[in-house]
Amino acid sequence: MRKVLHALAVGIVGAGIAHIVILLLVPSFSERDAWSRLAMVAGPNKVVRLDADIGGTPVVKALDPSFFEAACRFDLSEGVVRIDNAGKVPYWSASVYDRGGENIYSFNDRTATDGNLDFVVVTPAQMIELRKDLPQEFEKSIFVETPIDEGIVVVRAFVPDESWKPTVSRFLDGINCEMQ
Repeated sequence: MRKVLHALAVGIVGAGIAHIVILLLVPSFSERDAWSRLAMVAGPNKVVRLDADIGGTPVVKALDPSFFEAACRFDLSEGVVRIDNAGKVPYWSASVYDRGGENIYSFNDRTATDGNLDFVVVTPAQMIELRKDLPQEFEKSIFVETPIDEGIVVVRAFVPDESWKPTVSRFLDGINCEMQ
């Protein structure tokens, strides 16, 4: 019986120490989310290559070496945000995330008009205003209506082999993420 009580006491003390250590480490981990990492590198509406080394480490570690990625933080409080590029690559996909990293919307080049990267992120209120008088430059754009004001757009482009790396890099470097 004594051994059981000793093991139980050691387990409770160990669990308490583990919980205290985790609580003390939470602030350091919370500053490493995608929003914070992108904010350290660039301001809103600035495209950042996620595969590029900033200060010796990539902004976000790539999960798949066959894809190059770029991201842009946005804030819809001052207007809509348009993400576009006239370049062509074998495949691209785009995702819109809220500030906490939850995926709001995703699509790819097969969904887009003519396979071109051209979409506008709007709130429901902004969409109502746009429908009243749609600007001509938005005629072929995909509209992503989101319930959020701040978020992140991530564009991924497929690199089939080494010969495509310069083309895919130019495509990602040529992305515009502008407030309209």
